[in-house]
Amino acid sequence: MANIKFLSGENIPLEMHKVRMVQKVTLLPVEQRVQCMREAGFNTFLLKNRDVFLDMLTDSGVNAMSQNQYAAMMQADDSYAGSETFYRLEAVLQDVFGMEHFLPAHQGRACENIIAKVLVKPGTVALMNYHFTTTKAHITLNGGEIEEIIGEEGLKIQSNEPFKGDIDIDKLTECIKRIGKEKISFVRIEAGTNLVGGQPVSMSNMREVSRICRQEGLTLVFDASLLGDNLYFIKTRDEKYKDVDIIDITREIASLMDIVYFSARKLGSARGGGILVSDHDLFLKMRELVPVYEGFLTYGGMSVREMEALAVGLRETMDIDVISQTPIIIEALCNELLSNGIPVVTPPGGLGCHVDAMEFCSHIPQTQYRAGALAAAIFIAGSVRCMERGTLSEQRNDDGSENLAEMELARLAVPRRVFTLSHVKYTADRLNWLYQNRRLIGGLEFVEEPHMLRFFFGRLLPIGDWPENLARKFRDDFGDSL
Repeated sequence: MANIKFLSGENIPLEMHKVRMVQKVTLLPVEQRVQCMREAGFNTFLLKNRDVFLDMLTDSGVNAMSQNQYAAMMQADDSYAGSETFYRLEAVLQDVFGMEHFLPAHQGRACENIIAKVLVKPGTVALMNYHFTTTKAHITLNGGEIEEIIGEEGLKIQSNEPFKGDIDIDKLTECIKRIGKEKISFVRIEAGTNLVGGQPVSMSNMREVSRICRQEGLTLVFDASLLGDNLYFIKTRDEKYKDVDIIDITREIASLMDIVYFSARKLGSARGGGILVSDHDLFLKMRELVPVYEGFLTYGGMSVREMEALAVGLRETMDIDVISQTPIIIEALCNELLSNGIPVVTPPGGLGCHVDAMEFCSHIPQTQYRAGALAAAIFIAGSVRCMERGTLSEQRNDDGSENLAEMELARLAVPRRVFTLSHVKYTADRLNWLYQNRRLIGGLEFVEEPHMLRFFFGRLLPIGDWPENLARKFRDDFGDSL
């Protein structure tokens, strides 16, 4: 991580890379953005990328790869079985994590499917700092339930707590006593806790959770998809680790876990996924499912070219200059918004800048999807595609009522090495204008609502004509400017 001082005194994030390949993007007039939003059913997932200026929907599979990753793809061995590519990737994973067994899968949720099928039984409960949408879906599909045991600070928008993703140890011990360890399928720690603002987990918390799980004979599962950001925060926010190499921090984390899984669409800036496990019997149980759901054991649904890119990307993730890029850009965007009074999750986490739609759109009933409405409004205001992380991302209760989210967030993801500082400044400017005109934003209602993972392909309509009113105000204020 470069420690650069500017003569002006400004705190400017400095990219430790240069751009060698570009992709043209388009910025449509505001009226066309309204039309695109209507055609997409006011669901940012259903927007066509050709209509998007800055795609901040996710960091999954859209991180920029390095020249060394592209070069590595040329040496891929595309044998169906026994590919040298697999053994190269396996060796890197064994070295980085210090775990013996590796099972490939086509992405993170495929790993979750295999883990859930092996560990989850009807009537069991999985304990975790916080759920992720697909994780919860796989557990419930296999007859299990989840219980979230994140600390109180994790659910606060504004906080000075550096590790808001930590598990509440008292809640963990209470759950074990109340539920009974025989009915707990596993305990899960998610690095860079996604749905509460990309907040990291501390090493001390992981160590204590591991101690309790081993004492009680519980399986501890670690979602390492956002490990890169979490490693950065451990090194920069925990005094004990400021002089410890990133790879040694990684190995220490892995030594505390029974299972480590990841989406390579996030970790490693490639595509694919994998499961790492040290216990041989557990490995054998999961190995049987890989050919059934993914592919043969030496490719697991992944392209061998992506596997070569992943092997290099994992090595690059051990470089502080590489993993610092996303957090410092996110911090700069968050600070810019905060300076204009715009509510965001603090301290800034990984993955993206998380705008607090609960306060931003406090005039909209939560049952009208505040975060979803804000995400649509952000696209209308700036052609910036972000993601709703709130009630719309939840699933209805069995009686049909809404399961109101504890947080309503509009997430502006920052893929690794993709956006420039001018993109960040532009995004902050359009958010500032939108905040000044936030009362023009209205609610949404479903017209097509899938039963599960509805945020992916559900369609909504605005309540009233607020999108057109917002566009007219934009035109009045900005004139011919896009």
